[in-house]
Amino acid sequence: MAFNKTEYIWMNGKFVKWDDAKIHVLSHVVHYGSSVFEGMRAYKTPRGAACFRLKDHSVRLFDSAKIYRMDIPFTPEEIDQATLDIIGANRLDECYVRPVVYRGYNSLGVDPSRCPIDVCIAVWPWGQYLGPEALDKGVSVCFSSWNRMAPNTLPAMAKAGANYMNSQLIKMEAISHGYVEGIALDVYGHVSEGSGENIFLVRNGVLITPTFAASILPGIIRRSIIRLAEDMGIKVIEQNVPREALYLADEVFFTGSAAEITPISAIDHIKVGTGRCGPITKKLQQTFFGIVSGAIEDKYGWLTYVPEYKGVPV
Repeated sequence: MAFNKTEYIWMNGKFVKWDDAKIHVLSHVVHYGSSVFEGMRAYKTPRGAACFRLKDHSVRLFDSAKIYRMDIPFTPEEIDQATLDIIGANRLDECYVRPVVYRGYNSLGVDPSRCPIDVCIAVWPWGQYLGPEALDKGVSVCFSSWNRMAPNTLPAMAKAGANYMNSQLIKMEAISHGYVEGIALDVYGHVSEGSGENIFLVRNGVLITPTFAASILPGIIRRSIIRLAEDMGIKVIEQNVPREALYLADEVFFTGSAAEITPISAIDHIKVGTGRCGPITKKLQQTFFGIVSGAIEDKYGWLTYVPEYKGVPV
């Protein structure tokens, strides 16, 4: 999906015009993938734009940076405020938010220690990640021939740019074969996740999802869905999931900040359930979208409202 440009991007504490937000071609991140990032949505509500689990996303950003020994030159609170400021400065009532922490321009070589740690936050309008009808009709996916990284190779718990080279292979392979998305297995043959989504299945009324040991990213929407399901009285199990369990599931769905809660209609051309959004998936969708839209009380404190921006970016 092409960018819907906004006016400003926040870079190292300053507002920069979208087209001027540039880095040097010899920045460390360009050559070695040395970045960590987040993906989050701000939703339109009657009270204005509201970021979903803003603080949790910042915590995960700092966790990812810690794993890669990147000392972010801002506090989590400053990143939270910058996020609210850049949404306000661009006068958006809903958007996707992309904070990126990366090793910048100073020297090349595998050792990144001499390179500065730079930070930027971009926001832009972004519709349904897997297609405009995906939330109801579901998407057709396949199992990928590419596995997720093995333990002690790349840290799957870090949302790192380098990890997404693996994700690109999964996504491109799926699209080349006519599917919308791919599902990767871990190195032991258990279900892991999609190229950019966590995965859940429903079997006999029980919600099942892979554990962190299956090389998954600790998804914030994943965590939210587990909480919602438990509060609805739905049993949730985190366990190793064999590939064939997805073929036999009553419902399967992806979760993620971009994908939100997207049902899977078929896997390897095998229909899942009725081939559309199932009843438990639908119930979770309705509650989730009710909360983020302001139609249902946010009893979890997940929404952070964007104040009216009164400053003049410089």
